[in-house]
Amino acid sequence: MAIDKNLIDQFIKVTTKAALSSSYLVGKKDKIAADKAAVDSMRSELNKMSIRGEIVIGEGELDEAPMLYIGEKVGNKNGPELDIAVDPLEGTNFAANNLPGALSVIAIAEKKNLFKAPETYMEKISTKVKEKNVVDLDYTIKQNISNLSDYLNKEPENLTACILDRPRHNEIIEELKKLKVNLKLITDGDVSGALLVTEDKYNVDIFLGIGGGPEGVIAAAALDAHNCNFQGRFLFESDEDKSRAIKMGINDLKRKYDLNEIVSGDSIFCATGITNGDLVSGIKIDDNKFVSETLVTHKSSGLKKVIKLKQNI
Repeated sequence: MAIDKNLIDQFIKVTTKAALSSSYLVGKKDKIAADKAAVDSMRSELNKMSIRGEIVIGEGELDEAPMLYIGEKVGNKNGPELDIAVDPLEGTNFAANNLPGALSVIAIAEKKNLFKAPETYMEKISTKVKEKNVVDLDYTIKQNISNLSDYLNKEPENLTACILDRPRHNEIIEELKKLKVNLKLITDGDVSGALLVTEDKYNVDIFLGIGGGPEGVIAAAALDAHNCNFQGRFLFESDEDKSRAIKMGINDLKRKYDLNEIVSGDSIFCATGITNGDLVSGIKIDDNKFVSETLVTHKSSGLKKVIKLKQNI
């Protein structure tokens, strides 16, 4: 079944209002306040909708208000049952310090079609390659680059890899440098990083490394609509992480998940810019009007576009 296209505009409104609320705190050095503004607005807009929604990817676990927590019910209890993944403010540091790349993001699938993921780290890889056995989390960096190079008919020095600039990635970064692969290092923004493989204009061939598990699931919805490849493997370090995962129904803690195991069926993805970034421009306020840009995908209708709106505040 397809998700009703009429819901697309409503979900665009959800991320747009959250982005606008957060935009007033851009550059104020208070990432908690900027995040709370986005969360409060997103919750308020979701609860106006004629849906029976459940947050399956949230910013916290049960009882961690004011976050949109995993298991929270949203909507007015009428309409379709939907699984919802949210990141009201992706790139809290970007917003707090007025840096590029802050977004408000949501992904939606039909009930039981979006992976319920705990708030933990995930090893991940994404490329615009749908065929199996070209890139894989179980391959070495060298093998992945060699396979991708052959598949795309590009020399490694003409490939670009995007990766979070973190100490945990030092070995991967050194290996990529040895292979002469170009690097796009990002300081934050795990969702947008994974999505840079979707279009040639971003000039990124592969995204890889360890980032947030929830962000991996959210990105998977957009990657699916773009017919891209994604794999993720959760990393459970503490006993608390492991027991939480088991409670959520994850029995094999070392399992590698392909994209169609993370999101299946139809999906909608919306990402509205708060500050300017690679994917979309940020909120611009002029007198009593504001301009927003939202990257939207809807798998069943083939919608993949940036929607620019000018509205009254």
